[in-house]
Amino acid sequence: MSVNPELRRLDIDIPSQPQSLVQLSLLLAEENINLQAASALIETDMALAAAVMKAVNSSLYGLKGRVQSVHQAITYLGMREVAAITFEMGLRAAFPPTPELEPLWQRAAYRGLLMGRLGARLSLDAWAAHSAGLFEECGKAVLLRHAPEHYRAMLRAAGSDTELVSLEHAGFGVSHDALGAALCESWGLGAAAVASVRHHVEAQATRVLPQALTRRPICALSVLAHAMGLAPEELDEVVATIAPQADLDATLVLRAARLTQDQLDSAAANGRG
Repeated sequence: MSVNPELRRLDIDIPSQPQSLVQLSLLLAEENINLQAASALIETDMALAAAVMKAVNSSLYGLKGRVQSVHQAITYLGMREVAAITFEMGLRAAFPPTPELEPLWQRAAYRGLLMGRLGARLSLDAWAAHSAGLFEECGKAVLLRHAPEHYRAMLRAAGSDTELVSLEHAGFGVSHDALGAALCESWGLGAAAVASVRHHVEAQATRVLPQALTRRPICALSVLAHAMGLAPEELDEVVATIAPQADLDATLVLRAARLTQDQLDSAAANGRG
């Protein structure tokens, strides 16, 4: 999809993709990924590799033994999840650390993992799903870096992302979903991930996939992940509503959601133990 060209005229800087992630993207695009080259690439950036290892060994993944290398992490988790962790750390590093961003990154890591595993279970593009979940709120980081005090006030005032989008349009002439999509596009993410980030606020609020959205399954997973986090008791209803809009089998989607949630809950319990 094409991000709104109006963004180019706004005085809001979108950070460029770190060179290590550019090279990793090229490796991921190969039909047969060279796992040794990918792990060596990540390990050439000591700060990035250390951050990746810290994330891999967190309770989110629930690994029973401590992972000692990036290659070992790939062996346990697979290339997609390690690549996504690497992109997460690169995204974090692109913005100054602030208290407001830490919960955003925590949500991003969990949502990306959730969407990626849902995508894998449903034979969808799991990398697009994982990266869409990871980058979903990154436009907020862009606006917080652009106007820290002004945007902090907006975050405090908004009761929902729908309200926040209205405040952003009034204050900046652009909203975080559009900025997030622009960042995704500039970092070379696929069209399905870009589209999901661009439309996630509307889709999550209404549980209706926009007519303009041609790549629907990944955005449907975004709606599903949002409901699993905020209203798990409504999961059956959300699946029944959203799955047909993306030509997904509701029974398979519900089964995948429950299995994935159980898997992540078990990982968190093992990690705490």
